[in-house]
Amino acid sequence: MDPQFMAEALAMASSLFRRRKPLRLVRCPLDVFLYATAVLLLVLGIAPTNCEMQAATRHAELEAIDEILADRQLTPQPRVYPLSTTTLYVTVEPCIMCSSALRQMGIQHVFYGCANDRFGGCEGVLSVNSAVPHPVHPPYPATGGYMRDEAIMILRRFYITENTHAPIPKSKSNRVLKTEIMPSR
Repeated sequence: MDPQFMAEALAMASSLFRRRKPLRLVRCPLDVFLYATAVLLLVLGIAPTNCEMQAATRHAELEAIDEILADRQLTPQPRVYPLSTTTLYVTVEPCIMCSSALRQMGIQHVFYGCANDRFGGCEGVLSVNSAVPHPVHPPYPATGGYMRDEAIMILRRFYITENTHAPIPKSKSNRVLKTEIMPSR
């Protein structure tokens, strides 16, 4: 685990609330490190959700997979597992759907900040990455808890803001940012 990559993923997630930023891939001699943020519906440049495509299932991980597959320098030849040399650094545990997609793409490793107790696919709800048997796709390791408190605060800041693109926007003017973080279980 490279703390610099996790710190950058968190910094990018924070910056998304202020401006758009394109997906960043860093080419390394042996590995490709992919930064993605699973801040609800955002990818490192904003996933096309409510505001563009009305596609709530286009999570950051899926946007990132598409970016890699579309880049011929990163995937010059079709392979069974195109992400076999890719490590994902993500602020929040991937959901069940994204964890399955990452497994199907053969991701090498996933590091995440905080668990996703409602939809998590690596430990939060169902360990799709490794505990659920699959006849074809190999499991992958997923390690959580890196910069957990920072990841939780990014999510909290996100959830107290107004979503003007929601079908029926809810007023959040009376919400208060909670700063106390419970210990992980």
